[in-house]
Amino acid sequence: VSTQSTWGYQIFTGISWQMEPIDKKKSKKKEKEEEEEEGSEEEEEEEESFEKNPAILDKYRSAAIITSDVLKFVIGLCIPGADIWEVCQKGDKKIEEEVGKVYTSKKSKVKEKGIAFPTCINVNEVCGHFSPLKDESRKLVEGDLVKIDLGCHIDGFIAQIAHTIVIGADKAAKKVTAKKAEVVLAARNCYEAALRLLKEGNLNTQITKMIGQVSAIYKVSPVEGVLSHRVKKHMIDGDDVIINKTTTDQKVEEHKFEKFEVYVIDIILSTGEGKPKDTEQRTTVYKRALETSYSLKLKHSRSFFHTVNLKYPTMPFSIASFEDGTSARVGVAECINHDLLHIYPILAEKSGEFVAQFKATAVLLPSGTLVLNDYPFDKELYETSIKIEDKEVLDLLNAPLGRKKDQKGKDKPKTGKQEQKTEIPVPKVEAKAEEKKDVAKEAKVETKPQQNSTNHPIKPLYV
Repeated sequence: VSTQSTWGYQIFTGISWQMEPIDKKKSKKKEKEEEEEEGSEEEEEEEESFEKNPAILDKYRSAAIITSDVLKFVIGLCIPGADIWEVCQKGDKKIEEEVGKVYTSKKSKVKEKGIAFPTCINVNEVCGHFSPLKDESRKLVEGDLVKIDLGCHIDGFIAQIAHTIVIGADKAAKKVTAKKAEVVLAARNCYEAALRLLKEGNLNTQITKMIGQVSAIYKVSPVEGVLSHRVKKHMIDGDDVIINKTTTDQKVEEHKFEKFEVYVIDIILSTGEGKPKDTEQRTTVYKRALETSYSLKLKHSRSFFHTVNLKYPTMPFSIASFEDGTSARVGVAECINHDLLHIYPILAEKSGEFVAQFKATAVLLPSGTLVLNDYPFDKELYETSIKIEDKEVLDLLNAPLGRKKDQKGKDKPKTGKQEQKTEIPVPKVEAKAEEKKDVAKEAKVETKPQQNSTNHPIKPLYV
């Protein structure tokens, strides 16, 4: 992308220089057209926010619904004897099928849609990014603690989701106990607490602190290097983040949450020390490094990189999905040598430890925080003697989760006191006319300029 942009600028400069002495008026006309184009691009960027373009929320919602549906589909595939490579392939194929069913009209002007994060099946001590090649896969067995992680986008607007299950668990005959139960329940409660703290005016440090508080109750550890990112159009790793755990070497800048921001809340806890290390397993998940350009020498590399730019110009992908495995393996090597790709390494805790993860996409609206893809969790499957007695934590977990009722009082109860429900509203693909009107009317805040996607100062588990 960078090479093409530079190349285009050089040619344009040459044409301008040649034509200027012959036809100055034509040159000035071109300059005016360029200025108008630049202006329209700036206006388009400004409109990529809910207060000016409520239709953007529909795209986030649509992507979120797809992630929930695909997650349910993948969970159904995770049975004893299932091959992880096959499950990942079917998950990615399902994402492609589902995005192909929405925004099909030319009037929608949706140019791109597809995988925002490849399906990964991370078992037991593995923390993330396991989407293996066919000949490097393994099969699931009963008792495996499995973390399913995936994402999709509509027109660059991203929704991600992750969920933890235990293969063969049954609340009537075979409940999950001991360390597995404790880490899963801890991760789920951290996730629930984080979503309740994600609201306008609160600080990212409040969520980090609460993750530590809940983890301590269950005697488990937040995994270091995990970041929950603010996402924007075509940007899966925005600079505004929430860190899972602060250390001497890993700290992030404190900031307040604002209306119309979208975050992917990602909670990962471990029964171990929370300091995962590189494994010997092959890395398969990468993302295009847009800030770097290089003219590749090998034919296989050029073929591979062409496919990356065509199908995954801004989103992470897995080389396991490439039909030409030889080109993918050779291409990755040369691309990495010249910094054309960001790496998502397969990290893991010590063997015998267990890691749990929960992830969802949430939107901060004027009427409250809307969680777009909160997948149902059955606590009855897990059994532990540990109980939460910390009043601050209990009050937070018992607080309502979801958007508030209409501020004008239209939806307020007519009589007496009623118990406020804690259900999260079920997202719909198309927003109601009233909701669009409320969003546009209440949106009178300034938004920050679009930031470029860059690596965060700390080296995170998730780029």
